[in-house]
Amino acid sequence: MPDGADLPAGTTPVLDVQHLKTVFRVRGGEVHAVNDVSFALGAGELLGVVGESGSGKSVTMMSLLGLLPSPPADVRGGTVTFEGEDLLQLPLDKLRKVRGGRIGFVFQDPMTSLNPVFTIGYQIMEPLQEHMGLNKSAARARAQELLELVGIPGAAQRLNDYPHQFSGGMRQRVMIAIALACDPKVLIADEPTTALDVTIQAQIIELMKDLRDKLGMAVIWITHDLGVIAGIADRVVVMYGGQIVEHAPVKELFRNPQHPYTRALLTTIPKISGERARRLTVIQGQPPILGDAPTACPFRDRCDVAIPRCSRENPPRYDLGHNHDAACFVAKGSQHAG
Repeated sequence: MPDGADLPAGTTPVLDVQHLKTVFRVRGGEVHAVNDVSFALGAGELLGVVGESGSGKSVTMMSLLGLLPSPPADVRGGTVTFEGEDLLQLPLDKLRKVRGGRIGFVFQDPMTSLNPVFTIGYQIMEPLQEHMGLNKSAARARAQELLELVGIPGAAQRLNDYPHQFSGGMRQRVMIAIALACDPKVLIADEPTTALDVTIQAQIIELMKDLRDKLGMAVIWITHDLGVIAGIADRVVVMYGGQIVEHAPVKELFRNPQHPYTRALLTTIPKISGERARRLTVIQGQPPILGDAPTACPFRDRCDVAIPRCSRENPPRYDLGHNHDAACFVAKGSQHAG
């Protein structure tokens, strides 16, 4: 796909990822975790990235910022263009200034992501002093503002507290405050509500929506929950087997899903109205173990509409119109079944 091809016409990408490939070297071989992934992120938009565990969502986003340990991880190809530079080519000292500075990252487990031996204040102040050059007094004042911004009461006093003195929801708010500390242009949120109960999840989602509107930053929201994405995203990419299998504006995806995997995911969402006694649907089978780069459709063994060609070739992403594409030979409009 050409640069920024998945953005609406006239939109300039703030982050442009092209043909990203990441491999893990393991005993006895390799695991091809990310295979030719391309997407773009527009300024101020929220892009949802969905798929079941093992689909490559988190590995893709961590590859962008050099957050994977090497070895065993090896980013073998692609470009990640941000502010005119390819992040994959930056030396480590320059990349460190980008991550936590111009690109923020909220990790998925607030219980383990904060350092238990340092105060909350210290952990928020550290990136402010490192990336923005603030002195201790200015960094503390900014840290208090950030805690207030994410809705933590008594912010001035709570700067002196340690992570174990915060609930799970409050720890996640602290993680968001740290990610926002340096006014990032892009915020990557890796399943930020997974470890929280439903009520707190809703509060964090509303908080992120409000912050996005106030600050105008672009957001990538990684999740396995299509229900969450429905209420917050502008566009959605669906990942399976280390690659993007469908991409569309959020309303178009829910109205007109074209990849069999996307349709299967949508049937797994519980309904509390309409059908009264419908059993939850399960997607039969297991995700593929990618010992080699895929040469056939990775979903073919679990697909109820697979054709012989699916076992011979890995379909590219076909343009279906309406800024919608799917990597499927039998998707409507692909005209490549056979």
